[in-house]
Amino acid sequence: MTLKVKVFLYRFLMAATVLLLTYYLFNKGQSFYDTQLEERFYHEDYQNLRASGFFGHGLGVVGTLIVAFGVWGYIYAKKTLRFEKYVRLKYLLEFHIFLCTIGPIMILFHTTFKFGGIVSIGFWSMVLVVASGVVGRYIYVQIPRTLSGRALTASEIQQKLIDILKEIGELIQTEFKIESILSETAESNRIKSISDDINQSSVSVSAKKKARKLARRANTMLRRKKQLDKMQKLFSYWHIFHKPFAIIMLVIVLVHILATVLMGYTWIF
Repeated sequence: MTLKVKVFLYRFLMAATVLLLTYYLFNKGQSFYDTQLEERFYHEDYQNLRASGFFGHGLGVVGTLIVAFGVWGYIYAKKTLRFEKYVRLKYLLEFHIFLCTIGPIMILFHTTFKFGGIVSIGFWSMVLVVASGVVGRYIYVQIPRTLSGRALTASEIQQKLIDILKEIGELIQTEFKIESILSETAESNRIKSISDDINQSSVSVSAKKKARKLARRANTMLRRKKQLDKMQKLFSYWHIFHKPFAIIMLVIVLVHILATVLMGYTWIF
């Protein structure tokens, strides 16, 4: 199985899990959630699905644990780089987003769609953290990085482009004028014109295929190199927005857990 197929299956399974979990939870309690708040006490599933019920309370506990693992696990992996031999950091980031999506979904159903007081602040902070996390992931992947997740500098990106162009030249037996190709005034058109050189070369079909793949990679890297400063600034602004809401959410969750335990709601513990 190729890496491309594995990545596709990895992302498909995460997306399918989110959709199936949401469908299951909504389908299980739709009748209860559709009932007016003042009438829910008389619903047959009230004792089980209410926020302090066995199932409802369990959603809150498990959802919170999943979010905690997703956050602290990713921070640990990012700081220590202990897993870089097994999985790239960008895939760990995707798993972090996955966990921090299904966790809040479970917490949402734990609330039984009833918001009020300080809990509502924590909930909407959580929504903003999740939404900004998706945006942050988009910005993150626009910045070229090493396998360990370190952002590349402009000079490092330039060197990688040079290496790619040299490899393409060797494959199609053509010597490019790399300096002119990567010049500020010509780089966009010159990179695209390499496809014509590949098509016109007399090398094997497999060599052309590999050269085209490298050319697409060079185009992508070149585009991201042009946007590097912009994306790095956006990423720094994103941190300013993302972290405060994450901290607010954490504080309110801890207060909520403490209050719940003091009131005697400890689920199965």
